[in-house]
Amino acid sequence: MQRMTISNMEADMNRLLKQREELTKRREKLGRKRDRLSSEGTESEKAVQSLSEELESVVANIDYINDSIADCQANIMQMEEAKEEGDTVDISAVISSCTLSESRFLLDHFMTMAINKGLQAAQKESQIKVMEGRMKQIEINSATQNQLLFHMLKEKAEFNPELDALLGNALQELGNMPLENGDDSSSDESAQSPAADGNTLTSDLLKLCGESKSRSKARRRTTTQMELLYANTGDTTPDTPTGDFSHPLGEALDGGGDADSAGSSVRDRDLLAPASGFSSKLGSISGSRPPSGPEKRIPEPSPLTRRKTFDKGQALTDRVKSKEIKPGIISPVPVPRSSRSDTLQCVHVAEGHSKAVLCVDSTDDLLFTGSKDRTCKVWNLVTGQEIMSLSGHPNNVVSVRYSSSMVFTVSTSYIKVWDIRDSAKCIRTLTSSGQASTSDVCAANTNRAVSIPAGENQINQIALNPTGSVLYAAAGNSVRMWDLRRFVSTGKLTGHLGPVMCLTIDQTSNAQDLVFTGSKDHYIKMFDVTEGSQGSLSPTHNFEPPHYDGIESLVVQGDCLFSGSRDNGIKKWDLSRKDLQQQVPNAHRDWVCALGVVPGSPALLSGCRGGVLKLWHSDSLAPLGELKGHESPINGISTNSSLLFTASDDRTVKIWRARGSLDAPSDGIDNTDEAGAS
Repeated sequence: MQRMTISNMEADMNRLLKQREELTKRREKLGRKRDRLSSEGTESEKAVQSLSEELESVVANIDYINDSIADCQANIMQMEEAKEEGDTVDISAVISSCTLSESRFLLDHFMTMAINKGLQAAQKESQIKVMEGRMKQIEINSATQNQLLFHMLKEKAEFNPELDALLGNALQELGNMPLENGDDSSSDESAQSPAADGNTLTSDLLKLCGESKSRSKARRRTTTQMELLYANTGDTTPDTPTGDFSHPLGEALDGGGDADSAGSSVRDRDLLAPASGFSSKLGSISGSRPPSGPEKRIPEPSPLTRRKTFDKGQALTDRVKSKEIKPGIISPVPVPRSSRSDTLQCVHVAEGHSKAVLCVDSTDDLLFTGSKDRTCKVWNLVTGQEIMSLSGHPNNVVSVRYSSSMVFTVSTSYIKVWDIRDSAKCIRTLTSSGQASTSDVCAANTNRAVSIPAGENQINQIALNPTGSVLYAAAGNSVRMWDLRRFVSTGKLTGHLGPVMCLTIDQTSNAQDLVFTGSKDHYIKMFDVTEGSQGSLSPTHNFEPPHYDGIESLVVQGDCLFSGSRDNGIKKWDLSRKDLQQQVPNAHRDWVCALGVVPGSPALLSGCRGGVLKLWHSDSLAPLGELKGHESPINGISTNSSLLFTASDDRTVKIWRARGSLDAPSDGIDNTDEAGAS
């Protein structure tokens, strides 16, 4: 176990050393660039200032990595010293001190272990031989397909000089591999064909082949090279132009979707291929000549087969239509006469995400939603339309915040910073370990990430202080602080024994941040963070008694803090006395997942995993009403000056208004569709 721990530490050390080397080169490059601009004159003063700020950020990252390397070295030395101090076991002394019965037991144990290990080794060796045979067969098949592809492209090269030059380079770079079971007439061509090592070249050749214009040919009954090359696939007709193969299936589907949906589309396409294509290919593979007499008619399928084929085709069509990217829209919801007396009324619903909506943030004009479909959508509350969709996240978007034209989105261990003034451009990428990058490091990976990089932690939630100058990110058992003026990590808030699941920020009169954190360890902690604080900060207060389960949501209203937990309860804490003021043990029948303060009213809104919304009086926690807000779990609540927003697993965000504010006239989406209600 110690050896494995030391190995992991050494791997972390190598990673940190590599990062430090890269940052050092970058610092030197920025320094040279700044010196060059400084010598040019005063016209480049702004550029020099920008480079100086970026240089400070790089230096801060290098200092942080140096501290991490020092800690890692100290831990490795402690482990090595502990290992050297340990007593080594003398095997000969153990054997000489054994009694006869102990010796028999050890001998029996070792004999059984040796037989079992030998049996396992023999089984593994047999499996290796089977896999080697399969691999050899796959290599032969791959070489055969590459030979056929090469012959097919030689015809195209006559009309495409660029393709002809690429084929000439392929002959020089790749080795010769003759086609097995080939005709004597094609031996000259097969001797020059590329082997299976040209997989990357194959994709380039196919792209060039697709760009060339296909020639119009009369229908032929002989087997084409495309049929030989793709004998086991479900392409529709033998005479399909090769240009159609230049567009992969991924371009027709949603690039951000899961692999299972793309696989199902491919399977449906194979099922829908006509039988005539298969029959011609089977004849060509078996080596039989096409009949010289009249063509045999294929028996018509039964009505049941036709109906199943039609149903599958209709399902495929519906799936492709659903994959088309359509902008989201905010639609008004007519208020039934029976619900006009309700304390809370749904006035609009935002639809556009293809999977569950996990988080929501809002202003008076804009709405931001993050989803399991790996996107964050920005909505205009005045026009009721989706403005933009921020994509390129490695996994679910679990938290979103907005401040001064910048949107912060969280996915796995990354925080992406977007400037929505400049066509939704990602200007920074922050990590849970404290690294900052000026590029979008997640954009290159289009597939859904299932693991978190080494040394990183899942970020569960982020929050901004009221001035928008500091970002707090809950990752693991701590909360990392970020200075947004320089995009530099300044320290951590530590003290929890479990993952921090939620946090909220308040500010005192002297501009001091009060950070409240809720964790799976059932506790809520408060941190006093003064301006310029750095390093590791401990909590200034622990709120007791704790909840009976993990904390899911926190919200501050005046001098009170409200907490919702997995124990189905809600607690109200007095911040002036820092003690428990009131509680509702069984506020919901399921986890209390989200809390929000009703704008302009002394009321608290809570949402649970069962989709139920409840209103509570802020002073007494007396129930004011409840309703079934969603059919799926409610994941987040946000409020602006007049409306409430609830995000749910049903892929929608509902917009609510508390009774009493309906008569207030406003523009855009704030106007309720009274005509629809009546």
